[in-house]
Amino acid sequence: MKKWTMVLVALAAAMLIAPSAFAQDSAGAAGSKGLLAIAAGFGMALAAFGGALGQGRIASAACEGMARNPGAAAAIRAAMILGLVFVETLALFTLVIIFVKI
Repeated sequence: MKKWTMVLVALAAAMLIAPSAFAQDSAGAAGSKGLLAIAAGFGMALAAFGGALGQGRIASAACEGMARNPGAAAAIRAAMILGLVFVETLALFTLVIIFVKI
């Protein structure tokens, strides 16, 4: 429980830093890009973490389905690959948005 509390505190701190990074004027302080880069790094880390969890669950469910019904392995594999593509696309979109903002 203490571990989750520390993770949530770190995430809350990152979310509190992000608005101040985006509120800086482009001609303002020299450190505005630094805070923006930190916030972007946390955002990409969260996207990668969520994508990895989703991909793990997709692969686990597909393996279990193929083990229970080997005759439907081709259909399950096709659905699994499609699901993995959708999950990975979300992480890649996050990366593109970060590069556009920085």
